[in-house]
Amino acid sequence: MCSEGLRERYVNPYTNFAFKLLFGTDLNKEILIGFLNALFDGKQVIEDVTYLNTEHLGSKEIDRRAVFDVYCENEKGEKILIEMQRGEQQFFKDRSIYYATYPIREQAIKGEIWDYELKAVYVIGILNFALDDVSSSGFRHEVKLMDTTTHEVFFDKLTFVYLEMPKFHKTEQELDTLFDKWMFVLKNLARLMERPTALQERVFNRLFEAAEIAQFSKENLYAYEESLKVYRDWNNVINTAIQKGIAEGEWMKAKAIAGNLKNAGLSIAEIAKVTGLSEDEINSL
Repeated sequence: MCSEGLRERYVNPYTNFAFKLLFGTDLNKEILIGFLNALFDGKQVIEDVTYLNTEHLGSKEIDRRAVFDVYCENEKGEKILIEMQRGEQQFFKDRSIYYATYPIREQAIKGEIWDYELKAVYVIGILNFALDDVSSSGFRHEVKLMDTTTHEVFFDKLTFVYLEMPKFHKTEQELDTLFDKWMFVLKNLARLMERPTALQERVFNRLFEAAEIAQFSKENLYAYEESLKVYRDWNNVINTAIQKGIAEGEWMKAKAIAGNLKNAGLSIAEIAKVTGLSEDEINSL
């Protein structure tokens, strides 16, 4: 069934409900495996995943709680944590480091002698914003612990992958790799009315089936609509804050110009005409 209030054919994967439906359920495990194998691009091949509890408490009662979007392990016991970050967060890299401590600490063998050998941990951040402190125009960043002298990887069992979605600009005709196709569908799924001809791989059969809103049960449709409302409300808050910041910035700039003109001896009327400020605002400077 489909709500009359929804015009889109497919879900918005940036919503909490849709992302977890597509990537965080046993029913759609094939989708997650396909995405991860495209992401790793042959560096490793994942044959199966087991979903793990996404809610984690610190080792002490006073520790903060961490809730992951998707948390799983592959057939080798390596831990994979995926976060869809919908809104800009100033310290997202710090947060991803903090989150990585959970799958690391969980590997400690309690009550037994443990030699500290770890399984690999991967933290993947899908970001609906660009990182302020990253100057590269590339959208994919893979980060490992590196020896700063030799510039070689020092420890290869801890990997962070950050995907800056706003920096991905390829059209359907420009999709060269399977990973390009995943990035395209993640960015554009909610705007598509038909399955693109470039996305013919079998894994996309399952993705488009699972993402079609018309096939949702009444309960899933309601849950998706609520999640979509939260997503849209959040975007409205962010956009309002941005516009307010721009407006306040322009006002502060006008005040600075008015102050300089006032010191230069221009009349209040002339300053008001140049800056757009009221005479009362200029007199108060």
